[in-house]
Amino acid sequence: MSENYRITLKPVYSQTVPTPDGVKLPKNWLLSWHQAATLEALRDPNIDVVFNTAMTGDGKSLAAYLEVLQGEFSAIGLYPTNELARDQETQIRGYVEEFQPENQPRVVRLSGADLEIYAENEGLKKGAAIATLTNQREALLTNPDIFHYLHRGAYIIHGDSPDKLWGRIDKDFDLFIFDEFHIFAAPQIASVINTMLLIRCTNRRKKFLFLSATPDTNLIGRLEKAGFRCKEIDPLKQNKYQFPDTPEQGQQLQIQGWRQVARTITLNFIPLEPSFKASETWLKENSDLILAQFQQYPGSKGAIILNSIAAVKRLTQFFREILQPYGLKVGENTGLSGKGEKERSLAADLVIGTSTIDVGVDFKINFLIFESSDAGNFIQRLGRLGRHDEYEKDGQIVKFENFTAFSLVPNFLVERLFKGDTAPLEVNSICDRPSFHNTITENYRQINDFRSYYRRWGAVQSFRLCYQLSDRTIKQQYAQSRDKFQEACEQVFETSLKSQAGRIQGWAKDWQALSGKSANPIADDAASFRGSSPLQCGLYDLTEENEADRFKTYDLPGILGNLEIEMWTEAAFLRTLKETAERTGQPIAKGRFAHCLAFMKLRSYREERLNWKFTYSGNLQPIADAWKVQVLTGVEIWQPDNYWVGEINKRLKKEGLVCYVIRRPLAEVRMRLRLPMNFQIYGISDQYSFHDATAPYAIAFGHSALLLDTLAYTFKSKGDEIWIASGFNP
Repeated sequence: MSENYRITLKPVYSQTVPTPDGVKLPKNWLLSWHQAATLEALRDPNIDVVFNTAMTGDGKSLAAYLEVLQGEFSAIGLYPTNELARDQETQIRGYVEEFQPENQPRVVRLSGADLEIYAENEGLKKGAAIATLTNQREALLTNPDIFHYLHRGAYIIHGDSPDKLWGRIDKDFDLFIFDEFHIFAAPQIASVINTMLLIRCTNRRKKFLFLSATPDTNLIGRLEKAGFRCKEIDPLKQNKYQFPDTPEQGQQLQIQGWRQVARTITLNFIPLEPSFKASETWLKENSDLILAQFQQYPGSKGAIILNSIAAVKRLTQFFREILQPYGLKVGENTGLSGKGEKERSLAADLVIGTSTIDVGVDFKINFLIFESSDAGNFIQRLGRLGRHDEYEKDGQIVKFENFTAFSLVPNFLVERLFKGDTAPLEVNSICDRPSFHNTITENYRQINDFRSYYRRWGAVQSFRLCYQLSDRTIKQQYAQSRDKFQEACEQVFETSLKSQAGRIQGWAKDWQALSGKSANPIADDAASFRGSSPLQCGLYDLTEENEADRFKTYDLPGILGNLEIEMWTEAAFLRTLKETAERTGQPIAKGRFAHCLAFMKLRSYREERLNWKFTYSGNLQPIADAWKVQVLTGVEIWQPDNYWVGEINKRLKKEGLVCYVIRRPLAEVRMRLRLPMNFQIYGISDQYSFHDATAPYAIAFGHSALLLDTLAYTFKSKGDEIWIASGFNP
């Protein structure tokens, strides 16, 4: 094993408070300060929006649903991943069982797949299915995507009034909860701001609650600018956390009414050379370390969180072969894992996963190995460890003996943290969590917050919502609401909706002239929640044991680099899907395959990544010189080692792709603009640069193109000199 840099993170204790008047709690329960303060703020008629920034593991979920558990109150919880929504459903049902409230709140969880299957089974349109599932519920757990499209009229049919669904749902629910909101980028934040403004302008005042250990200052500032009355619940600022140096001090705090919410962690930094397989190689070479953890501390449960799905797939099989002889189970949890595999994985002795498990899931583990892409990602993943000191196995309570983490990080970060005369950390030092988080934030990669997006693109959604309020079926009813909404949006996004109308018309005319089609791909992307996926493909995963879980989607770039596939027809794919559903009795949602670029059989995961790149048969120079988002046709793939690429190109080059092209190599664009790991940007060559070793252009798609549009001005040059805008910090 390479040289180890170790520190110890102190435990965290949260102050509890006397039970507020009128609040009913289970016997021997106490509320943390932030839980009581959140309840008080939600009950305050002078507060509209509450931000709870309690630390990971301190019970923000109970703070969110405490009012629901007290009486006649209803809430919608919006969770960024289905894994988190499933985890929260379990927690909330547990709260209902513990609290035994008189009204017995009814809880329902709704994902896109659940909605499609329910609608099909009941013979309903999706809109009618939503109305049925949300009717007379006190707690609705869904995702912000459904919430977004619900307010954009996606689930109604032609002729319905635009408010047919949201008009009732917004009235029926008192509180709208946005959990783990810090993981969202500017397009999703703009969507939430627009929806909140729509709700406020068409309803009596509602309550909004954001749960995030790291609140977004852009969001808070813009909501206040729109007239929302905001309240931040920050236990750290109020000295409601303590970080004892010794177990004796911790025991004394408990006597004084403080509750432990995070345990002492031994954190090891493992410096690695930056390469695609560095973490995977280290894990294979140090597999004895993981086995030793289970042998030295029986009853341990661990997690490995990585960035690459392909690496997780390979390592899952690798560790199953190593650990199975010792009676230890290994689970897998990624975006390509089947539903059953995901649900079973968290009960395994070792779960190996990607970002599907690093967002808010309430792990009971004492051993964690993780890689990260930036400071926020590092803090998020480390927060999975030390939340519980015991778990139940086969009806017995198993207590953890210690908590250990290994962070697989770039070697430059270790140098910044531990080396030099002014190094912020010392080997074997002891740190409290807030100080350590600040150190990571200051020294690790910070991704761009794209703050210019709101002014440039946020009001495209505003215009569409305002246009919706002008529909003949509701125009008179919402006349005043529409005027208020327009005024608020123009203030928040610092633009006029009239100017947005002109931009939208211009995009439509450009696409009409290019394709002869009356559509508006750019406006559609700007008005969407997560953006379109023009490169998404349908996969039939032959490596999946459960037949019903074999039907998946994955983006073409990931397929090209990591998967061994066989081309298939759409008809054969859908026929097999139907036959599988009938044979297994397990319904399979097929709506997500409606707009796939191609269909394939996934045979295996490659040991080594294959090289590939995008190409363009024409000249990209005038396209890049336009410095704007465009819809481009004629994009193809170059990858000589794959026989099926030609078949993909027949379809791909006809696709109209919302994109932004910049005349700079991919690596330079990523580094200078501090782009997130999952940013949809790739290298591309044209007819004049096809044989260049490095593609001289970079191309971004979908939402990533819109985001790049807000930053690309930093690359505009005079002659050969790159002009860097004032305030830009690479």
